[in-house]
Amino acid sequence: MPVAKTQLRKVAQRILDALGCPEAELSVSIVGDRAIRVLNREYLGRDKATNVISFAMQEGEFGAINPEVLGDVVISVDTAAREAEESGQTFLERFNFLLLHGILHITGYDHERSGEAAAARMEAKEREIFSLLVEEGLV
Repeated sequence: MPVAKTQLRKVAQRILDALGCPEAELSVSIVGDRAIRVLNREYLGRDKATNVISFAMQEGEFGAINPEVLGDVVISVDTAAREAEESGQTFLERFNFLLLHGILHITGYDHERSGEAAAARMEAKEREIFSLLVEEGLV
């Protein structure tokens, strides 16, 4: 399950370019199920491992301090590997989809709290950008 740093940067940059924020900064952390479970429990009140969690820096009282810093995306390689195997995807396909999903969250897309229309909007954007990544050979 290796994730090359240079490939990760290329994919993240392409996603940011496609979203119209090429100068934006974000942090990507790659962890295991144990670490993501702790984050999920402490910050979201869900005591279980998950595939990706995002922490947006543009939200809240101090969100406008540095508009170029989008936030943090944390991906569990353990869950990504399991989901890839279950869905018939390669590990990198699943990992890059989770990276895309996390970046969409920190750029304002939501599928959990904002209703069906917002969820459909996010899913359409996921399909659009993931297709772009595939076409460009990044996935």
